[in-house]
Amino acid sequence: MSGSSYSIVTKLVDRVFPRMPDFYGQINEQCDLVCRSLDVFVEFMETGDMEKGLQVRAMEKEGDELKARQMEILNHAFATPMDREDIYRAIQTIDEILNYAKTTVREVEALEIKPDNHMAEMARMIRDGAQALRNGYRKLASHPMQAEEDAAAARKAERNTEKVYRAALAELFRADEQIAALNENLAGSKADAMMHVINMFKRREIYRHLSNAADRLEHASSVLHDIVVQIA
Repeated sequence: MSGSSYSIVTKLVDRVFPRMPDFYGQINEQCDLVCRSLDVFVEFMETGDMEKGLQVRAMEKEGDELKARQMEILNHAFATPMDREDIYRAIQTIDEILNYAKTTVREVEALEIKPDNHMAEMARMIRDGAQALRNGYRKLASHPMQAEEDAAAARKAERNTEKVYRAALAELFRADEQIAALNENLAGSKADAMMHVINMFKRREIYRHLSNAADRLEHASSVLHDIVVQIA
């Protein structure tokens, strides 16, 4: 068969039986971007460096563009290696983790506070959970049963984040220490005391947002678990 004839046959076959897009590779690409972004997010929470915050925001925009391309491919795909709805949920829930990292940065900027040790610890746990999620999705194509261990590790990271969240709240609202701080500030001015109270609630907002980011991680790990059940 000549080269031109072969090309015609190939085009005809591709038209009748379109090649399946590499959805495993696309999801892995998305997970890689989220993990790189969360590495920068952790640096932001550890240092308060606003340049790191700007990087997270730029990478979230890159994530939106990647998600849009993936959705376009999914919408036009003739066949998929797993349930189409599961691919959609995987893309959506992975992207939400990065969305919450960006909005947490925005809240820190808007509230004009410096991240503390609790925030940094929660960010590290979310980052570790996202890395477990990435490890799981990398195994889906060849060793799907093994991916369940990584889904469980991601869920554990969410639970650990919640433990830090509760400990942070308990410390933030410890009555005796806060009363002593208020009395000390009142010795200066009522405005100082009011600022102390306002800063408490600002920190509480960031803790809450990080807790919600961990919830998004748990949702993503649940989707990975569902996919493992479907294809393993």
